[in-house]
Amino acid sequence: MSMELLWFVAGVLAMALGIAASIALHEVGHLVPAKLFGVRVTQYMVGFGATLVSWRRGETEYGLKAIPLGGYVSMVGMLPPPREGRPARTASTGLLQQMDDLAHTARVGAAEELGPEDEGRQFIQLPVWKRVVIMLGGPFMNLLIALGLTVLLVTTLGTATPTTTVGEVFRCVVSAQEQAQRPDDEDRCRDSDPAAPAHEAGLRPGDRIVAFDGRAMQEWDELSAAIRDRAGQQTAITWERDGRRMHGEITPRLTERPVTDALGQPERAPDGSAQTEHVGFIGMGSQIQNVRGTPADAVGVVGRQVSGVVDVVTVLPQRLWDTAVAVVTPAERDPNGPMSVVGVGRIAGEAAALDDVALSDKAAMLLSLLAGVNVALMVFNLIPLLPLDGGHVAGALFEQLRRWWARLRGRPDPGPFDLATMMPLTYVVGAAMLGMGLLLIVADLVEPIRVF
Repeated sequence: MSMELLWFVAGVLAMALGIAASIALHEVGHLVPAKLFGVRVTQYMVGFGATLVSWRRGETEYGLKAIPLGGYVSMVGMLPPPREGRPARTASTGLLQQMDDLAHTARVGAAEELGPEDEGRQFIQLPVWKRVVIMLGGPFMNLLIALGLTVLLVTTLGTATPTTTVGEVFRCVVSAQEQAQRPDDEDRCRDSDPAAPAHEAGLRPGDRIVAFDGRAMQEWDELSAAIRDRAGQQTAITWERDGRRMHGEITPRLTERPVTDALGQPERAPDGSAQTEHVGFIGMGSQIQNVRGTPADAVGVVGRQVSGVVDVVTVLPQRLWDTAVAVVTPAERDPNGPMSVVGVGRIAGEAAALDDVALSDKAAMLLSLLAGVNVALMVFNLIPLLPLDGGHVAGALFEQLRRWWARLRGRPDPGPFDLATMMPLTYVVGAAMLGMGLLLIVADLVEPIRVF
């Protein structure tokens, strides 16, 4: 087995263990507040399907299951008891009756777990705020993991940060629209393309720009913003090369350019299309270096990850459709689109197998990727649909709103909101999640997202 393959396998295994640990800790986020609030927890399981190993501690069974793609915590009294006086019915093809039967079956199953000792210890008997705390415990744990990993990354290995040192100099200026219309194998520049201002000014890779428009430049964001604002205006520029300070004049050209994030990666609109804008451009790329920061810097990094995942989730059906199209057509997948654990594992393996990357940089990439997975788990679980955590939170908040409205109108307390009535929708959402998972796994196998 070659070293490259060994590194690939090591990266995949490291990411698999990291995701499994994240799932286990997510469920701990539900388990701990449930026990603190006195709810009887019958099971804590990592995975689904057949049980591989389990053990009992007190009143709770802990274990691992065969399919490591999730986990769950079972608490007694998740649903209210069956409705009193409900008559027995024979099977029916009526949709509304079948939906009612599903809800009744769920209530009966939940009631069968109850014993006399569970009075006052049922999940449904807790105040709404305690139920919300329990259900938000899992996503909150993922947020803590993401923050912890990012703090470790930022304060020890550092994060890839663009600097004012020139990484590359382009010979010409080509708009984003023109570049997209050219064949991939065509040379970047044509004779008719205007020369890049940075090339004309004599900038070379390795030069460090120290001043622009008479102002000292310490960070790439500051320099980039100044260049964008000076389109068509002759501007003084100062740079250092081999310890010598050099001066010149440069005129940024007004050009359609992609909107980029803090790492220089193109951003996309909610519909998946590339975002562009007309700004000043001199035709140079920044040299990326690992820069250490403070724990406070980690908050901004995680915040940007959360924003990116939210953008994907808000248009998830369109992104899934685009993914399906990429599977059956020559179209390429959106690099910022959703992926399965198979895709995450493959990227981790490829990052670990890179030959010309230092071990510390490989570790940084894996830490960043695992932090991103936890952000995705947090955001996805907050979607207000059952069986996700957000669905339980939405049900509890609706119950509180309903009780408040009843008090306002002088009506009796309507009691707990019966989540069993949402069981048919839960099955639909569960089937959709299964279909989404299968689609993304197939896409990650036949048309994977290219990062390296």
